[in-house]
Amino acid sequence: MGFPEPFFRWRPHPWHGLEPGPDPPRLVDAYIEITPFDSVKFEVDKTTGYLKVDRPQRSSSIPPSLYGFIPRTYCGRRVGELSPGAKRGDGDPMDICVFSERPIGRSEIVLTAKVIGGLQFVDAEEADDKIIAVLQNDYSMGRAEDINDLPEILVERLHHYFTTYKMVPGRDATVSMNRVYGGAEAMKVVQASIDDYREEYPD
Repeated sequence: MGFPEPFFRWRPHPWHGLEPGPDPPRLVDAYIEITPFDSVKFEVDKTTGYLKVDRPQRSSSIPPSLYGFIPRTYCGRRVGELSPGAKRGDGDPMDICVFSERPIGRSEIVLTAKVIGGLQFVDAEEADDKIIAVLQNDYSMGRAEDINDLPEILVERLHHYFTTYKMVPGRDATVSMNRVYGGAEAMKVVQASIDDYREEYPD
């Protein structure tokens, strides 16, 4: 008896074994590592694909949205070229922040989200963009088509979180945000990360 396609005998690696989404760069899949309820930073181990504890959050700041990455993306040369002030991409999958009206309190899930904007961060001269999206078919936020459709306070909270979550007393901050951009540019950044991935990890 044959197995239906696609069939996974083993769990696929969330970075390399999943698709970037049903209609990228607009509709993408996001693998969620951190929820707004987490005071510990989790991230996927690049070797095994399992979620691991990276570090407890030092400050009281918590992520204001679901936070993870888009599978089969890579922040390489193309992503770096779209970020003035960056010398390169950071070598990680593309980060994504997903807003949902209903609380989602668990990580290690995959969801489909609509890309509506992004935050252009540079960390130690590396492009570290944060794509902003809304949960597909969300009855409230799902109507947003561009970042300007979100309440400004949500973007402010993201800005605050990502400029403070790495702060350590006695060390200079290495993270800076250049600007906020809308959906059209965000899709260019996502597409660049997909193209960078194909170059870095050819079939």
